[in-house]
Amino acid sequence: MKIPAHLALQNRYWRGTLHLFVKHCKLQRYLTTKYFDFEEETIDVAALKRLARPWSQSERFILHLALHLFNENLAKVNLSDMDCLDDLNKQLVLVALRLRF
Repeated sequence: MKIPAHLALQNRYWRGTLHLFVKHCKLQRYLTTKYFDFEEETIDVAALKRLARPWSQSERFILHLALHLFNENLAKVNLSDMDCLDDLNKQLVLVALRLRF
């Protein structure tokens, strides 16, 4: 899927979200036109949340953080839940946070 450069590089709301979807092994499967509309600049949040119901706690945390970085009203995130992440995913999250803030 081709990600527009203006979103990936210049838009602080998209940068962290896209970083997680591009780099996380589970989320990258869902970086598709089924869930993302780059022309409209929207994400099908409800579909992704439904999809994630059976996922592990750490996978759901990464998804919810990605959605929260895009728009804080889409998913509430408790940063203390990062305790469930392994070192690789913690680093992934820290980079995403830096990209957003």
